[in-house]
Amino acid sequence: MEKETFIQKINNRSWGEIRHKLNGIAYLLTFKSYWHYLLNKSKINQKNTTSFFAARPNIYAGIGHQMANWIAGLWFAKQFGLKFASIPFSTDKWDTFLGFGNGETQYYDLIKQGYKVRRLPEYNEKKQEELEFIRRIISTYAGSKTILLAIQDQGYTEQYGVMADLKYKFRNAPARKDDNIEYDKRKFNIAVHVRRTVVIENKIIEEDEAAKAKRWLSNDYYEKVLKQVLDNIKTNKPIAIWLFSTGKPEEFAEFKKYGEVHFCSHMDEYRSFAHLIFADLLITSKSSFSYKPALMSDGIKVCPRNFWHGYPNAKDWILCENDGTFDVKKLKEALG
Repeated sequence: MEKETFIQKINNRSWGEIRHKLNGIAYLLTFKSYWHYLLNKSKINQKNTTSFFAARPNIYAGIGHQMANWIAGLWFAKQFGLKFASIPFSTDKWDTFLGFGNGETQYYDLIKQGYKVRRLPEYNEKKQEELEFIRRIISTYAGSKTILLAIQDQGYTEQYGVMADLKYKFRNAPARKDDNIEYDKRKFNIAVHVRRTVVIENKIIEEDEAAKAKRWLSNDYYEKVLKQVLDNIKTNKPIAIWLFSTGKPEEFAEFKKYGEVHFCSHMDEYRSFAHLIFADLLITSKSSFSYKPALMSDGIKVCPRNFWHGYPNAKDWILCENDGTFDVKKLKEALG
């Protein structure tokens, strides 16, 4: 699968850092799309049926972050009334595993067909006036073979807007035939994701203390959430608990007292991801690595309320406070 060259990646990252130091008109003037807008105002408000929208997965980030970028591309393509162009993830293995690009027009194929790429300025998804400004820029490209590319890491908080698309793509990906799910369907399987050391493609990523503090939840938090879940589940099935973490099993010895507990350090990130999705109940962390499986899960999701991504207002999504408490009535309702 075609990727950018290393030099292109470095140039794009450096140019992005320069842009973020600017503001106002100075910032806008660094974009060819803004100059095009200024020189083609006669086309404003024309319907653009020829252009594509894309957002590039951040190759310097983990798969959860990369998925957030890809999801933003799909979401904003819909919001702006454009066709969507899929950009692959950092490794072919994730593309195959997730199947997100299946059935989508491919970004690099469009470039081979003569489409030009024009980056759009960053915008605040919550401010209608900024969205309207981007729509005006887009309208000036009506009739052209153009890919409108979002700025790197363009914000999209409420990622659940395309949940149905993600579920369909994942479940229909050819890679599902190779899933080796260890769950016993005769049991009620609870998956717990505990975020600890960040590992991307077998490499440990060092984080500063501020970054760790934003995402850290103690073992006490997870134990309290799990205990409340166990105390309030009404099921005729035996319960099996599956703990996923880059931490060592001995760091979670206190969980053994809750019955059948499996420490899943033997699973790689792909198998772990699939198991999080297919659990009957998923307890997530402050991590995109478990938030994204939650979006693709048909089970019950118990999640930390204080997180930068949004959650749908649905009965199978239960939000916890930082002390691990949650409304147990909602859990009982979700269980039916």
